[in-house]
Amino acid sequence: MIVNEALTTIISTILDRQLGKAIAHLENYFYTFIQPQAAEQLAEIKADYQLMGDYWLKGYNDPQREQLYDQLLRRMYVLTTNVYIRYVIRYSSYVSSVYNRCRSGRQEWSAASLRRDMEAFVSDVAMLELEPEHVRRQKQRETFEQHQRMMSDLFDYIWTTRLWTDSVTDAFEDMLLSPTIDSNDQQLMVSAITLSLLNHFGFNKFRLLLNVYRKSQDERVRQRALVGWVLGLDADAARLYTEMHELVEETLADERCLNELTELQMQMVFCLRAEQDTQIIQSEIMPELMKSGNIRITRNGIEEVDDDPMDDVLHPELSEERMERLEESMRRMVDMQRQGADIYFGGFSQMKRFPFFGDVSNWFLPFMFEHPVVADVLSNARGSKFLAAMMKNGSFCDSDKYSFVLGYQMTLRHLPEHLLELMDRGEATVVGGELTDEEIQSPAYIRRSYLQNLYRFFKVYPQRSEFVNPFETTERLRYLFFANPIVQQTALEQKFNALVYFLFHQKAYDAARKVLQNYRSECRDKQFYLLNGLILQRTHAERNVGLTAEESFRRVIELAPDEERAWSGYARSLFAAHDYEQALTYYRQLVERHPDSQSYQLSEAICLMMMKDYDGALKILFKLNYETPDNAKVNRVLAWTLVGAHKYEQAGRLYDELLSVEQPAADDIQNAAYYRWFSGDVIGALELFRRYGKCEGVAFDTTREFFVDEAGLLREHGISEVDARLMAGMLL
Repeated sequence: MIVNEALTTIISTILDRQLGKAIAHLENYFYTFIQPQAAEQLAEIKADYQLMGDYWLKGYNDPQREQLYDQLLRRMYVLTTNVYIRYVIRYSSYVSSVYNRCRSGRQEWSAASLRRDMEAFVSDVAMLELEPEHVRRQKQRETFEQHQRMMSDLFDYIWTTRLWTDSVTDAFEDMLLSPTIDSNDQQLMVSAITLSLLNHFGFNKFRLLLNVYRKSQDERVRQRALVGWVLGLDADAARLYTEMHELVEETLADERCLNELTELQMQMVFCLRAEQDTQIIQSEIMPELMKSGNIRITRNGIEEVDDDPMDDVLHPELSEERMERLEESMRRMVDMQRQGADIYFGGFSQMKRFPFFGDVSNWFLPFMFEHPVVADVLSNARGSKFLAAMMKNGSFCDSDKYSFVLGYQMTLRHLPEHLLELMDRGEATVVGGELTDEEIQSPAYIRRSYLQNLYRFFKVYPQRSEFVNPFETTERLRYLFFANPIVQQTALEQKFNALVYFLFHQKAYDAARKVLQNYRSECRDKQFYLLNGLILQRTHAERNVGLTAEESFRRVIELAPDEERAWSGYARSLFAAHDYEQALTYYRQLVERHPDSQSYQLSEAICLMMMKDYDGALKILFKLNYETPDNAKVNRVLAWTLVGAHKYEQAGRLYDELLSVEQPAADDIQNAAYYRWFSGDVIGALELFRRYGKCEGVAFDTTREFFVDEAGLLREHGISEVDARLMAGMLL
């Protein structure tokens, strides 16, 4: 979206409640950008402000002064935001074209006129049932085509409007809650209001979406409204429109709302993983599907690869193994989808170049079999039974359904004949399986589908930069509404811990850290401190909410002395701080509690090794090695401990095993190089150091390594400075 720094500063000044300063700045703005009508409105606000100031100077005690000041601030906010919207319309060629196009096509935009047309459409569709089949089909096409043009214009009209007055807002709210207006039209209007709200916050539009969410009996309208008001939450604007806090608090008092908000937050996080999930599917799952499915893609389409008849004789097990791999790949993709992954994003994001998607409203249009684009394909194409079933019960978002229909006929000519026959009979199935009516109508599915529509729009639409992207992760995190100060001191706080655990397990550590920052001090229980400590350890950050990881775990131990995860985390923090002796104390207590835990025993041995108590460490490590001789973690520590104890021959056998795998760990190569060097095999050490330097992600600085980080280690094992200089020189 086009940004005007001057207007942005004025709006910030208003939200900081500096009315006099904001008036002066907007006056200066009008000297450059002359707007007579807006300047006249500003003059009225200034006159009222000066009058209030005059009464104050004269010592009058006006009990309404604070209320009047707030009213003037709000008038200033509305005026400045409308000036901003006008600026964008004037200086963005895209927004200007949209603004002018929809208004040139229709002159009457009153709520009454719009409602009349939408109700007439519902009536016209109902009357079509009385027409003969051949007449109904043509009339239906014309009716829907004309109506979709009107709704497209209305969509563009809404998202390019200025801030709404109370009367306009109430009229649109009535339309969105009316049973006499088609649900698809209501859903589309909600999406347009959401885009408008994201670009320029308007309290009335926010209030409208919140009320529709609370009052609507249509689940699809309701879920879109939920997404809209949640993404529109604005903590800065709440300082001006203080009733936002009350509205949100009342809404969050409902347990159903709390559960939906928690699900919504998780679903938004899954949206952000779409590209990562696509990479997994393309690099790991699809190649296996193609290989196991006996098909190949050629310039002429998809072709089957015949099985070698000799395989049944020579390798009868191959067919069964191939089928197992195919089923496993399919199962993996279905599991990803059930866990929330957007498995279709990668494919369908490439299918948004049809002219159909040049219209903004079509990215948010609920899928309709009656839509002319869909009806034409279903009436003419082969495999229409399959297509209809897939569009009805497939787990695609609306945007992807339209993409599939638009690309369907082009795809048909590339498919094998026997697959086309299956599709003609409606027997072909789709990856992900079919959904039941109950699943399709569930709030979670409706919400997920709509979020996928939104995500595709903000990732793929060519003019997406004209809109504020709620999924943006580099600046203000609109999608992470659990971190919004507005939800503090509401019932949603009881869901914070569950959400942070979810973020932690999704490895969304930065998001988890920001949600933790939104906890009030009264809500900081043992779970809060535990999560804060765990996240700090994962991110290697020094502090969050003013605490280190060590301090966080210590708080947990004070509140819950038996919390094992806190003991373990505290010991790791002590180890990271090089306080090996204190860490050893805690690990030994953990070993006493859990004598069968190899992890704690291994940590105890590592502490002893770092303290150079090699005999004590080896006693534990030999025992662990005996119990699990193939445990690479144990062998890795054992090998390095043997090096520390100057038992190079024993260490060598272990390093031979560790390096014999297909892709040895970089650390194992590095440590093996030191073992070779210390044992006198300089050539072997040189080769391994070179190999280590080529490992992915390794920045091998020999000067720092040999003369700073590991200087003491080299001296301990008899490597002189000259030897180190020679090795460093050979590695240049």
